[in-house]
Amino acid sequence: MFPSKALLSLCLLATAAAASPVKRDNKSTLSFATRFKQLDQGKTIAEVDRARAAALQGGAKGKRDGTVSVTNAQVTYTASVGVGSPATQYTLLIDTGSSNTWVGADKEYTPSSSAKDTGNTVEVSYGSGSFSGEEYTDTVTLGDGLVIKNQSIGVASFAQGFQGVDGILGVGPTDLTSGTVSSEDTVPTVTDNLYSAGTINTEVLGIYYAPAAGSDSTGELSFGRVDTSKTTGDVAYVPITSMAPASQYWGIDQSISYGSTSILDKTAGVVDTGTTLVLIASDAFQAYQKATGATADSATGLLKVTSAQYSKLEDLNFEIGGTKYPLSANGQIFPRSLNSAIGGDADSIYLIVSDIGTQSGQGLDFINGYAFLERYYSVYDTTNSQVGFATTANTDATSN
Repeated sequence: MFPSKALLSLCLLATAAAASPVKRDNKSTLSFATRFKQLDQGKTIAEVDRARAAALQGGAKGKRDGTVSVTNAQVTYTASVGVGSPATQYTLLIDTGSSNTWVGADKEYTPSSSAKDTGNTVEVSYGSGSFSGEEYTDTVTLGDGLVIKNQSIGVASFAQGFQGVDGILGVGPTDLTSGTVSSEDTVPTVTDNLYSAGTINTEVLGIYYAPAAGSDSTGELSFGRVDTSKTTGDVAYVPITSMAPASQYWGIDQSISYGSTSILDKTAGVVDTGTTLVLIASDAFQAYQKATGATADSATGLLKVTSAQYSKLEDLNFEIGGTKYPLSANGQIFPRSLNSAIGGDADSIYLIVSDIGTQSGQGLDFINGYAFLERYYSVYDTTNSQVGFATTANTDATSN
C-alpha cells in the first residue's frame, strides 16, 4: 500500500529544489512486473504480513524505525526506470507505501552530464533492509513521456536487503520522507514534481493489476488520471479516515460481511500493496473462520477449506462509502498454482483472509492487501485526500 501521509517501500528522494518535468499529455503510464516469490525458510505468509501490520499499527507518521518490511511478503512489483542523460535503465522496486527514490543497490550509479551532487546525505531504514548514500539531482525517465529534469534521487553507497533490484521508486506521499535527507525537512515525490510542473493536472495515481498468469503478471501505474480502459465501472471515492493510526497511511473506513452476516462493523484500516493477504481484526477473523468452517493450516499459516466447503463459500463483502466490493468464492482463495510458493500442498485450497493479530478497535483493524487490490482498480488522490475503487475485468475473473 502506500499511505496517504506515510509509509515505505519504494524510494525517489526529491529535494526542495524544484524539478522540471518535460511536459506531455496527462495519459502517461508506467508498466510494472508483478512476480511471486518463495518465502524465506521457516516463514509463513500470514506471519510476515502480520508483522508488517503490527509495524503499521505502532508506527508514527514520518517515522522510519526499521520495523516495516520493504517488500510485500509474497509479491514484488518492479519497473524499468531511466536515470541520467542519456538514460541508464534501473530495475526499481515499487511499493505505494514509500516516498523516497534511490538507485545503486545492484547496478552502480554513474553520474551523467545531467547529474548534480547536492552535498546532502540520504538514509532510509526498512524492516528487511536499509540504504544510505548521497543525494543527487538528475533526469528521471519513467517512460511514455514522463521525463523529470532535476529530480532528487538517493545514490546508495551502502544497501542491504535488495538482492535482484537496483533500488526503489517512491510514489507515496511526502510525509514519510521526513528526516531521510540531511538539510531537508521533507522532499517532494515524483508525483509531487509532475504535478507542480503541470505535467499532470491532479496529484492522482491509479493502479491496475493484470490477471495473475502463473508466477508472473503485469500491472500499470497511471500518473494524473484514471485509466478508464482498465475499469468496468465508475470510480467511487471515500475520504481518508480520521482515525489514527490508519489516517497516517492510505486509510479508509469500511465494514465487512460474509454473505448477509456482519463480521466487522464499520472501522478504520488501510489499503496496502505491501501486504499480500486481506488481514482483519481477530474477532472478525474468528467469525469468518466459523462461518466458512475452515481449519488452520500450520504449514502455510492460512485457513484451509475442503472442496465441499469451497463450493458453499458466500461472497465476502467490503462496504466502503456505501458501495459493496465483493470477493467471490474464487476471490477468497490463494491461487492454487502458487501453493508450493507458500509451503502448501498443490491440491489444497487456502483462503486469503487472515488474522491481523489484534482485536477490533485499534484504529487500524484491517488491511486490504494485494488479494483485494488485484480484483479492483484503486486510485490514490493526494490532491483531495481520498481513495477510490472501481470494478475491472478481474473482479469476477477466475485465476486459480
